[in-house]
Amino acid sequence: MLRQIISQAKKHPSLISLFIFIGAGGTGAALYVLHLALFNPDVNWDRKNNPEPWNKLGPNDQYKFYSVNVDYSKLKKEGPDF
Repeated sequence: MLRQIISQAKKHPSLISLFIFIGAGGTGAALYVLHLALFNPDVNWDRKNNPEPWNKLGPNDQYKFYSVNVDYSKLKKEGPDF
């Protein structure tokens, strides 16, 4: 399959940019899914030692990938401990 892609790129050089952007998009999507699987508190890999990891998050823990106007270091806890 790689040989066919290279032969098509040699015949039509305008396809090289398409291959680069498709490859970059696929790589970015795979890295984002990996980020969600490893760092999202909703994903639980070890149920025996940490059955509810979302309860251990403090109010100043940033678990979102990107937040625009929220400074998590200045937030205070509003609810009870569970």
